[in-house]
Amino acid sequence: MDSLAGKKPAVVWALNISVLALVLLWIFPTLGLFVSSFRTSEQITSSGWWASLFPAEQTLQLRALDPDDHRIETDAGVFVVEGSIFDGDVDTVGIDRWGTSSRTPDAFEPGETADLGEGETMTLAADGTYVWEGNDDQISGRGQRLFIIATIPPDFTTSNYNNVLFKEGNSEGMAKAFFNTLTVVIPSTIIPILIAAFAAYALAWMDFPGRALLIAAVVASLVVPLQLALIPLLSLHNAVGIGKGYLGVWLAHTGFGLPLAIYLLRNYMVGLPRDIIENARVDGATEFQIFTKIILPLSFPALASFAIFQFLWTWNDLLVALVFLIDSSGQTTVMTKQIVELLGTRGGDWEILATSAFVSIAVPLLVFFLMQRYLVRGLLAGSVK
Repeated sequence: MDSLAGKKPAVVWALNISVLALVLLWIFPTLGLFVSSFRTSEQITSSGWWASLFPAEQTLQLRALDPDDHRIETDAGVFVVEGSIFDGDVDTVGIDRWGTSSRTPDAFEPGETADLGEGETMTLAADGTYVWEGNDDQISGRGQRLFIIATIPPDFTTSNYNNVLFKEGNSEGMAKAFFNTLTVVIPSTIIPILIAAFAAYALAWMDFPGRALLIAAVVASLVVPLQLALIPLLSLHNAVGIGKGYLGVWLAHTGFGLPLAIYLLRNYMVGLPRDIIENARVDGATEFQIFTKIILPLSFPALASFAIFQFLWTWNDLLVALVFLIDSSGQTTVMTKQIVELLGTRGGDWEILATSAFVSIAVPLLVFFLMQRYLVRGLLAGSVK
């Protein structure tokens, strides 16, 4: 037994590794989304986000300057075009190899002269400067095409954020969508907490007929798919005249969030010391006074835990907003729908998607980090005595 002192059981190591794996699974996609939001669409489609953090060797297809505008005739009757193949558009740490054909992009070393035939030559230096020489017919038309194998340093841009947040039209739409989302999220988080707190207290500490059946109904409601209730609920909202506005979406989110809220809060309240509540009743406190002055302050971790879940769910929701916020004018468009509209019908603007997605998760991340200390305490509600 002495040889085992100070050693952690295998189950502890397995638990630590599992937690680390879950943390990495959460961090890497978020980091990748953040890095991708500063890249262009060409960079996103050509390489992974992790490759953008370090210099990488790439093959570039570039052209020399148009000879008709830049050629100079020497005394010997030779036409010459001089310039830089990069022309300020591409930043590299140097050319490794180059060529004049896509089949052999590594045919020449920097500084070598390529014979293009019939006296036409091209010399390319390591810094991208070149000298293109030939006769009148050769140095004309379009610029000579070159294939460059170069090491490209990390390159990031803020144009994506300028496009999403400050571009005329986009900025107004995104700002309005942000406040529309807050208009949906804040009531949709507060209303179910208020209702669930009263219900959870009644199911935890008040004796009345049918309490066990109500608890079973709450647990059963947790497994009902949200999509199953969308059409019947929308029909009900349309029948009473609240199917196309904020009130309808507030009530929808409240209904979908109540089962989890009641279940979570009841489990936490059941675990509170019974002596405190019984002593309060002996002292003459009413049920409402016990609830407001004792139960609610002690249940703050569970309330905060559910608030995090409900806030994240309603902030990232698209389906419920599409169903219950029917507005062709765009006055009630939320951020998730605005992101879809920014992408357009083709959906190929990956840089816009990454930037908009990171903008949309900024507020949930802030809420999570501010209240995450209550999350674990709330999730463990009722698990131990």
